[in-house]
Amino acid sequence: MSQENVERIRRAFDAFNRRDLDAFLALIDLEVEFTTRFKEMEGGPYYRGHDGVRDWWRDLLAIFPDFRVEVLEVRDLGDLAVAILRVRGHGVDSDVPFEETLWGAGEFRHGKVVWWQTCRTEAEALEAAGLRE
Repeated sequence: MSQENVERIRRAFDAFNRRDLDAFLALIDLEVEFTTRFKEMEGGPYYRGHDGVRDWWRDLLAIFPDFRVEVLEVRDLGDLAVAILRVRGHGVDSDVPFEETLWGAGEFRHGKVVWWQTCRTEAEALEAAGLRE
């Protein structure tokens, strides 16, 4: 993976924080498989394609309207990347803030994310990417 792909991850989350769905989707393959911790808790395997990402975007922001992602670090692992992310926000019905550090693992092909999974730990992210700690 090149430095360009590291920057793509940073641009994707910047687009998310600006709520620019078109810019976010421009960095993602049309057939992406996108798994989040919330999707796992709901029992679903993943979101698929741009329509799935749109569903995730809408569902997440309906529950956490001020959800933000800070990219703390991105590790270049060839066609794969692992990122440390800090997420913050409030539930729609709560003034109680939350903050959590998550790990994301992704695969790039032709300059687009084709697979992304959000995990609770570094070990889970490395395992999801087919790597060991």
